[in-house]
Amino acid sequence: MNLAVELLLFLGTLLYSYVEALLKLLLPAKRKSIRGELVLVTGAARGLGRATAREFARRQSRLVLWDIEAHGLKETAAECQDLGATVHTFVVDCSKREEIYSAAEKVKKDIGDVSILVNNAGVIAAADLLSTQDHQVEKTFEVNILAHIWTTRAFLPTMMKNNYGHIVTVASAAGHFVVPFMVTYCSSKFAAVGFHKALTEELSSLGKDGIKTTCLCPVFINTGFVKNPSTRLGKILEVDEVVKALMEGILTNQKMVFVPSNQRIALLFERLFPERALNYLKKLSDVKFDAIVGHGSNQ
Repeated sequence: MNLAVELLLFLGTLLYSYVEALLKLLLPAKRKSIRGELVLVTGAARGLGRATAREFARRQSRLVLWDIEAHGLKETAAECQDLGATVHTFVVDCSKREEIYSAAEKVKKDIGDVSILVNNAGVIAAADLLSTQDHQVEKTFEVNILAHIWTTRAFLPTMMKNNYGHIVTVASAAGHFVVPFMVTYCSSKFAAVGFHKALTEELSSLGKDGIKTTCLCPVFINTGFVKNPSTRLGKILEVDEVVKALMEGILTNQKMVFVPSNQRIALLFERLFPERALNYLKKLSDVKFDAIVGHGSNQ
């Protein structure tokens, strides 16, 4: 095709895309039903995982809950059962591939096909790079990104066979923006965002448009995951508002969910503003949290 014609087609597509985006902003989004869906949530014993499980329970989904912490997992299950949900629990160390694959086989054999997978399990070591222990680096990547890959590989074949399902990646604002004393965490979350984007593109290329993907990227949440976070710009989020945004993203098949949504503007600033201006904004925001700083041994 002639290059000039292709450029005209691109401009037409661009104009159509802007009109489409405007209409989506003005018109209420269509929401799908998740009643009766088999939902697997990793890291479900507390915090965001527990609140997410409760929200699915309120919407009459069937639940499979994974976590390494048996007591917290039992509490989450009880709360979801009180809401009327059918709940199955598995104590799983998501840093271990063999445990993930073994538990996945039990789920498929004894319970059924998972149609919504929420990869939520995560760990963090808040310290400068040299003070972060070797085993902490390994654990961060094992849980924050490799576990996403293993769980997805376990449940994706059936989703692809049926061309139906939803894969949720719980990442972080730290998968787009960096802060000091979180080098390993930021790196793992950048990988999680990249995994989500690459998987989304691959499914599209394979024609599996019935499998939806959503990536959640919140700023600091008041869960105790990070100790004493604060910032001069914005606020520390509460779990319920993050889960509300996540559920809205799942129900309307949003690919990327930022909480707060103004992170999209910050991403634009990062691409447009000169380095000096960006450094000033970082100082202005004054992000703080408790971290180990001391250039300790890496053993």
